[in-house]
Amino acid sequence: MNKKLIITLLAGLLPTLASAHNLEIGQVLPSVDVADKGEILLTQDKIAYQAWATEQLVGKVRVIQAIAGRSAAKEMNAPMIDAIKAADLPTDKYQTTTIINQDDAIWGTGGFVKSSAEDSKREFAWSSMVLDANSNVQQAWDLQPENSMIALLDAKGTVLFAQEGQLSEQEIQQVMKLINNNL
Repeated sequence: MNKKLIITLLAGLLPTLASAHNLEIGQVLPSVDVADKGEILLTQDKIAYQAWATEQLVGKVRVIQAIAGRSAAKEMNAPMIDAIKAADLPTDKYQTTTIINQDDAIWGTGGFVKSSAEDSKREFAWSSMVLDANSNVQQAWDLQPENSMIALLDAKGTVLFAQEGQLSEQEIQQVMKLINNNL
């Protein structure tokens, strides 16, 4: 094979590699439990953890942000989170769930990732935050390491949108429209 053909074939595979997750539009999320750490709870400024499972996502329209425990992954879809904050969505019908993969942090920064997640919970108490110490979510959903994934679920837990990597402005608008259409 010549080099041009090989390069063309590899370039054709890149979109497939970039979105290797197994979340399917119109289906429920693959089930996963996070028992080591789990959902971060805040009671009178005291942090506690409880086991978390995907079954807890039913009942509200939700944006799920699954991110590696790295600042670059957090910043990747900050514009999506900013759009959600600006929309001032009704908390009785909508909730953001952030799942932080502590196991996918730069070596030696796991404690910082945990502390940062707890600080974020204090700042955004209305959000659901999950600290995944063992990459359970990444493995169950076939997420790429060192990355960010945004998924939108309806109140029944059906996937309406799912994409790894940075969302474009058009994709952010698409997600916001889907949120508003499903409230």
